[in-house]
Amino acid sequence: MKKTAFLDSAKQVLNIEAQAIASQVEHLNHKFEAACELILNCEGRVVVTGMGKSGHIANKIAATLASTGTPAFFVHPGEASHGDLGMITPKDLVLAISNSGETSEVLSILPIIKRMGVSLVGLASVPNSTLANLADVYVNIPVSKEACPMNLAPTASTTATLAMGDALAIAVLNARDFDERDFARSHPGGSLGRRLLMYVEDIMHKDGDIPLVSDTALLSDALVEMSSKGLGMTGVTDSQGNLIGVYTDGDLRRTFAARTSLDTPIIEVMTTKPITVRPDILAAELVSMMKDSRISALIVTDNGKAVGALNMQDLLRAGVL
Repeated sequence: MKKTAFLDSAKQVLNIEAQAIASQVEHLNHKFEAACELILNCEGRVVVTGMGKSGHIANKIAATLASTGTPAFFVHPGEASHGDLGMITPKDLVLAISNSGETSEVLSILPIIKRMGVSLVGLASVPNSTLANLADVYVNIPVSKEACPMNLAPTASTTATLAMGDALAIAVLNARDFDERDFARSHPGGSLGRRLLMYVEDIMHKDGDIPLVSDTALLSDALVEMSSKGLGMTGVTDSQGNLIGVYTDGDLRRTFAARTSLDTPIIEVMTTKPITVRPDILAAELVSMMKDSRISALIVTDNGKAVGALNMQDLLRAGVL
């Protein structure tokens, strides 16, 4: 087989599948809206089921729904007949997928689901199929031909069904006013989750790990504290524990350049009115603030008291940067 034949075959497959998706647009109607309403108003979970290739698509649709604000999970129809139907409650909604609408494993569990009073949304390509007739809402996904040259292997039909599942999930997402913060709660391990869910208090150094010296300390004392805590700075507090200044690596370079004695009181060389931050702000907001202020470390305060400390390395380790 020539290399050009590989490319020609790939182009043909992609064109057929692209057409299969595009053709769904003209078939969208009030039944799609009704399916969205059922999903949106479901008081339980959306249970997605399908067999074979449709099962793989059903699994992905369930995952997409779950990550976009609709509690959902996949149930294998074969396993459902052997106990997994116990996962389904009357408040749930079942989204059943079958290209032909006649998949026996799927059809075998539908009477039980109907007797439970569970709403049923069916996705199939055959309008007069058993699934279409049993469903409370039937969404037609017509596909004229598969990308397989024998018109047998589920290809264009599974692609179109997957796209329709995405359409349902996103339509319901928009109806819920689902935003980035909601998405992040479903993806706390991702970069978006870290940016939108991680607060300063989650990553700051606390208690004995906060570099602090009193206002009676000498420059030498401050250097020892900075070296032991390793954040490139130390805070300076008064007798009531209020933060009154900081001494940083930058201050150190300046005092050494001026040949300042190590016996100099820290209050004479510290930076007064330092930039601080509250523990309850998003770490992502802190990144921008530190960059704009050109600082690499700071003290976290609450009502004027030092409650934490962090530097850019902490933000980097936390994955916020």
